[in-house]
Amino acid sequence: MTGFPIQHSKKDRKMDNICDLAKGKCKPCEGGVPPLSDSEASVLMASLNGWSRAGNVISKTYRFNDYAETLGFVNASAWISQREGHHPDLLVGYNQCTVSYTTHAINGLSENDFICAAKIDALFGL
Repeated sequence: MTGFPIQHSKKDRKMDNICDLAKGKCKPCEGGVPPLSDSEASVLMASLNGWSRAGNVISKTYRFNDYAETLGFVNASAWISQREGHHPDLLVGYNQCTVSYTTHAINGLSENDFICAAKIDALFGL
């Protein structure tokens, strides 16, 4: 034992952040709370891989081999969304699906958007 702390790569730290978000639970949002600030959203964005942000929406396009795989993903993501009570917009094509999250009740981004994004990403770790 050297006594030195174990150094984790940037990729390992990002995966730890994704895992932390994916373990989160969405909180009911009926409005009346402010959306995340730009700096808060930027911190959470840094923990997601391949997601982009355009204003009050985060999105990612997933690609698949065929339509059956795409629909399998759509059904799995729908199950997660229903369980969390936080639903994305899905744009489905033959071999791809774009997932977009925003919190409509506050007209902006909430932690729920990032929790669900991480849970969708975690499907690929199964």
